[in-house]
Amino acid sequence: MEIDEKVRESQAKSPVDVEAVVIRFAGDSGDGMQLAGTQVAVSSALMGNDIATFPDFPAEIRAPRGTPAGVSGFQVQFASRQIMTPGDTVDVLVAMNPAALKANLGNLKAQGTIVIDIDAFDAKGLRLAKYDENPVENGSLDEFQVIEAPITSQTRKAVEQLGIGHKIATRCRNFFAMGIIYWLYGRDLTATTRYIDSKFTGEVAEADKLALRAGWHYGETTEAFERSYQVPAASQAPGTYRNVTGNEALALGLMSAAHLSGKDLFYSAYPITPASDILHRVSRFTECGARTFQAEDEIAAICSAIGAAFGGAMGTTGSSGPGIALKTEALGLAVMLELPLLVINVQRGGPSTGLPTKVEQTDLLQAVTGRNGEAPMPVLAPSSPGDCFNIVIEAWRIATKLMTPVMILSDAFTANGAEPWRIPDITTLEAIEIEHPKSPTGMEPFRPYDRNEWLARPWALPGTPGLTHRIGGIEKADGTGAISYDPLNHEKMVKLRADKIEKTALLTPDLEIAGPESGELLVVSWGGTFGACQEAIVQAQRDGLSVAHVHLRCLNPLPRGLGAILKRYKTVLAPELNLGQLRQLVRAKYLVDVRGLNKVRGQPFWIGDITTEIHRLLGQEK
Repeated sequence: MEIDEKVRESQAKSPVDVEAVVIRFAGDSGDGMQLAGTQVAVSSALMGNDIATFPDFPAEIRAPRGTPAGVSGFQVQFASRQIMTPGDTVDVLVAMNPAALKANLGNLKAQGTIVIDIDAFDAKGLRLAKYDENPVENGSLDEFQVIEAPITSQTRKAVEQLGIGHKIATRCRNFFAMGIIYWLYGRDLTATTRYIDSKFTGEVAEADKLALRAGWHYGETTEAFERSYQVPAASQAPGTYRNVTGNEALALGLMSAAHLSGKDLFYSAYPITPASDILHRVSRFTECGARTFQAEDEIAAICSAIGAAFGGAMGTTGSSGPGIALKTEALGLAVMLELPLLVINVQRGGPSTGLPTKVEQTDLLQAVTGRNGEAPMPVLAPSSPGDCFNIVIEAWRIATKLMTPVMILSDAFTANGAEPWRIPDITTLEAIEIEHPKSPTGMEPFRPYDRNEWLARPWALPGTPGLTHRIGGIEKADGTGAISYDPLNHEKMVKLRADKIEKTALLTPDLEIAGPESGELLVVSWGGTFGACQEAIVQAQRDGLSVAHVHLRCLNPLPRGLGAILKRYKTVLAPELNLGQLRQLVRAKYLVDVRGLNKVRGQPFWIGDITTEIHRLLGQEK
């Protein structure tokens, strides 16, 4: 759909340049806030901006309408420079009802802009949001620029020519709100109109496009906006880019790892938030050789993946914290069998059902030690949505090299957030070499637990003549793999398996220090806290502070040289979305007094959280 002449005329004007903008759409669950935010992110990425997103929605399928508990939000930052977070404070809040305003006002920047659907600020809406007075009228919003847009009524008016009912017409109002933002920040409508045509048909598609254009024209014609803005394109390395969420990147990484190793991918899972989307994504690749299995429970999911690995496939499974708990016994079995297996844990708020759609990093100790017996396994964590692709390939390389299960610790923030991702050339990625033993030529019996220089046993495929062997959960005799209750053999096997996992450190990159090699303060982070920590460190260094940053991608075993690095700084700070789990592991191993910055609110770290703590520790409180 071509942009009409009025749109072209307005784009010819000279809006004010800004470096970065943070926008949050907020409304009832079902109001299309996730769609609105995603489309703004896509449009911005296509215009060359760097982006970062933060979906924030309730766990209930249909949360209580009109109440703060039922508010769904989507925050997007787009910028003309590299960004690593969706932003601390919001420049523009689009509030579709009073509850959305109440739930999100605290995140709005001083002198920020609020676009409200004034039609929703009636007596019923105010009562459901538990407002005693209308905040638009009592002066409580005087410090902000408030745009009282009649979004619902104007949407209905825009689509009335189609003769559709009020219910369907009202459902288009998220597109009207998007249109306002598109005008305000010079976003192109073309990508969104293409999306509408691909997603919807008939009157629904026409209504959405009419609402989008009506919102654009409202922004252009209303006198409430003093000016419009534009965010120039960011400089990016040459290449082809696409927006990718963490879960999408995990699925793409699984397929790529299978291709690089010449294996068929088998992914089994039981649906659970926020990991389910990995199963959905992988299931789209069946024509590329992927096989997916939605199991009846978590135990069946991991046991089927172990069976696939025994049969010679790339066995993988995924879940979140409660599901990982159910997989625990089978994880121990995979350790005993010494088969390559990938287990993805997309962490969420806990314990128990906890906060299913919110973010935490509270499964680290579960991943490292949460099994009966001495059952170590490598644990890796991606630092961003795009890094999820790399972490899967790295984990599968380790799993096949050492013949061990490997756990990947993602989290809800990384899984659901999006960023521009440079699509790699698969032909340039290093192959994952796998060798299966062939049928013996002599009379020597096959020894399934003999080990190579990496202490890995052979990955013998069932059905290969001469390689008949026994596997199971009972302790194995060294070399032969026969059942053994011998005390000395058991201790030897326990130590062999532990020594093998320690070799993971030889297969992972050396640590990189961002900042001085020694000094006053070192920040140690892991997982999805990378972006906030890195941006806070950059700000602190600009302020002249002696602070450095080390990010850990391998959490078990801890990276080579970490102990020596820690001791070169007077103070070590570990920001975590838990009560200090990495801090506990590092303190125990290196006897270094690591300070903790801990947040367990179901929210990611903001840059300001880290910056404030850095200044406090260095006696430079702002």
